[in-house]
Amino acid sequence: MHVTKYTHSCLRIDGDGVLVVDPGAFSERSALTGADAVLVTHEHFDHLDVDGLADVLARQPGMRVFTHPDVLPKLTAFADVVTAVQPGTDFTAAGFTIRAYGGQHAVIHPDLPRIANLGYLISDGAGSIYTPGDSFTVPDEHVDTLFVPLNAPWMKLSEAVDFVRAVRPGRAYALHDSLLTETGARVSDGHLERLGGTKYARVAPGTTIA
Repeated sequence: MHVTKYTHSCLRIDGDGVLVVDPGAFSERSALTGADAVLVTHEHFDHLDVDGLADVLARQPGMRVFTHPDVLPKLTAFADVVTAVQPGTDFTAAGFTIRAYGGQHAVIHPDLPRIANLGYLISDGAGSIYTPGDSFTVPDEHVDTLFVPLNAPWMKLSEAVDFVRAVRPGRAYALHDSLLTETGARVSDGHLERLGGTKYARVAPGTTIA
């Protein structure tokens, strides 16, 4: 299993099949080339580019999309390829075994309504990857590779550190990182490297991790 980190929160996971997580408006549409399935954590535009998905589905009609039921109204143009997933559900996509966690987006502000959000634990039988979307939901299984949100309107850095400590992964990589300047990212990286309790790195878009 190899995972390629694209801009912001998009991941492409290559194994027996190709699985893409959160191809949003900040991410490169090329991440979807040849994809067998897509996981969408929630409806925000930086995680879900509806027009981009529609364009790719026109060329790759066999691609399937999995997301929370609350996101389905955004995807009516291609509802026939979308599967609704509830928190706690186990399912298979692109040859990977996946479990959905969570259910709610982190609080941005008390005056704003919360929306649905799923984290996904993805396994090929030999290793596992966890991507939480916009949440700090901790899975109840071992995680080999964790993608940890680095910066967002809904979080502070101490929450990212505590999230890594709670998950206790074999290693961790930055996610949700395009809103930071390079200077700010280096400051956040330093704290996660010192305090996270595991091997941590932030990689450039297009980097593939084995």
